[in-house]
Amino acid sequence: MEDLLRGLAPQVLGSLVRRYGRFDACEDAVQEALLAAARSWPDKGLPENPRAWLITVASRRVVDELRSEHARRQREETAAAQAPPDAESPPEEDDTLTLLFLCAHPALSPPSQVALTLRAVGGLSTAEIARAFLVPEATIAQRISRGKQSIKASGIPFDLPAAAERPERLRVVLHVLYLIFNEGYTASSGAELQRGELTSEASRLARELHRLLPDDGEVGGLLALMLLTEARRPARTGPDGSLVPLTEQDRSRWDQELIAEGRGLVVDALSRTAVGPYQLQAAIAAVHADAARAEDTDWPQILALYELLERISPNPMVTLNRAVAVAMVHGPEAGLELLRTLEGDERVGDHHRLHAIRAHLLELTGERAAARRSYQEAARRTTSLPEQRYLESCAARLRP
Repeated sequence: MEDLLRGLAPQVLGSLVRRYGRFDACEDAVQEALLAAARSWPDKGLPENPRAWLITVASRRVVDELRSEHARRQREETAAAQAPPDAESPPEEDDTLTLLFLCAHPALSPPSQVALTLRAVGGLSTAEIARAFLVPEATIAQRISRGKQSIKASGIPFDLPAAAERPERLRVVLHVLYLIFNEGYTASSGAELQRGELTSEASRLARELHRLLPDDGEVGGLLALMLLTEARRPARTGPDGSLVPLTEQDRSRWDQELIAEGRGLVVDALSRTAVGPYQLQAAIAAVHADAARAEDTDWPQILALYELLERISPNPMVTLNRAVAVAMVHGPEAGLELLRTLEGDERVGDHHRLHAIRAHLLELTGERAAARRSYQEAARRTTSLPEQRYLESCAARLRP
């Protein structure tokens, strides 16, 4: 039931926004229709056409709302007073892609883009989003509200962007889904390392985007990256929820079906489209997945992929990861030398990962005291309790 409703939510919302044009009113109406379905369908059974049922119920809610406005403001009847669509013949057009572009519009702030995408396209409630991000429900409600206000104030039309704008707008959509997945895969704060509801939802939305844009290599690359990364999730934590690093994971617990699907997607994308950053990240994840043991990892290939990734998409986090690959191929001193180029970069200089990677490489060189200090510094800077505990245990291991 929950999966069905979440899958139908963007289709219903898209249909209403296209007809009535009022995103805020339509989104509220869809949430009410979803709630009504969750209460009614378990007892009465699924209607013959669930999508049409939701469109009809939500449409009546929008019509009531806009008629109320008309009565209050003494305006002429608007197009919103049209009769609700016939439940037996709902519009067949799927507006999910248009809705994704709308929720990820550059006029919205990144926090609002993420919250609105999860609410409007993902069908998650405000409370579910708040729990996933470990913030008060009021904070998420404000982000959603600001997003709706921005859409209304900007007069953004409910339509696919013009061809010239589409690549940049798609880049924003992919980035929003990437942010959602990353927060789920390694939660930025709190007692849990992973938030499966976010990784699952990001993967589901990426699948939907791939269904709508099957020939776009970066869409396929992002989906592949998510699947290949999600495949490791069962092995990333111990029975007590503690972090298990990649090199120590029981690879027999990795999900081989997800790995096979992800590998197929990235091979297909790289073989017939221009290479992009998500495809390269997926290719790196596929190389890791190909290694039956950590010591079998093809680090020269990973290093070559990171070098290409850094050329087409320079980013300090890419450089951090490349430093690990450099260390594995050319020795830890070479990796430390590369890390020094990031020390003055304000985007990453205070990030706990820089200190954690430095600590690991220092440990490999035998500089135990310096490594211990870096592990301690990394532990102080992270707000994730599992990461903090792991880094503290690494520091404790190096006590004199």
